[in-house]
Amino acid sequence: MRRRHELELMADIRQVKAYVEGDFEKARDFFMRQFQESFGQDICGYVLDLGCGPGNIAVRFARTFLRCIVHGVDGSEAMLSYGKKNVASSEVSDRIQLFKGILPQLSLPTDEYDIIISNSVLHHMRRPAAFWQTIKQYSQKGSRIFVMDLMRPKTTQEARALVAKYSTSDSDVFNQDFYNSFLAAFEVREIHDQLKKAKLGGLSVRAVSDRHLCITGTISA
Repeated sequence: MRRRHELELMADIRQVKAYVEGDFEKARDFFMRQFQESFGQDICGYVLDLGCGPGNIAVRFARTFLRCIVHGVDGSEAMLSYGKKNVASSEVSDRIQLFKGILPQLSLPTDEYDIIISNSVLHHMRRPAAFWQTIKQYSQKGSRIFVMDLMRPKTTQEARALVAKYSTSDSDVFNQDFYNSFLAAFEVREIHDQLKKAKLGGLSVRAVSDRHLCITGTISA
């Protein structure tokens, strides 16, 4: 099945509300577990969360790794409004800042990050090269990279079946967005080619479930 582009920004209030009200606790648990399996528990330094959305992963990360300072960036003002409320109401708000920005043209308080994370953002990119360009720009030698995203199924029927199996919402808006995200996602081989073109040889991609893939590794130069 050919890839079908999705909107890069989730700016529609109905879409944002449906997303924020969705139950992603298991998915976030899975994200954190996969990160720790890749890099362990001894994590510290400045963290960049690309496409932070409503800030849930940023808060989780700051809670789990007490020696980290997290900077999240997102292009959607609507998402950031939820994110800033989530951060402000958390006990780790002193170690999290959220910024508005569209990849790859960002303005951040730190030039190089020790860790760069991203959850379910890559499939939104019409030009995935801009995503990898951002990672190259804000990383340094030794930076740890962890990107998780959906994986495109073989057929639209399979995509529908995955939505039916894993959706956590009865919202038609949510489920249509979920379906569209599967169609916009990349295959493992496509991301392998992207990494090769971006000259990010220290990173590798693998499937980690029937619907998720992970890109992990350490910047080597």
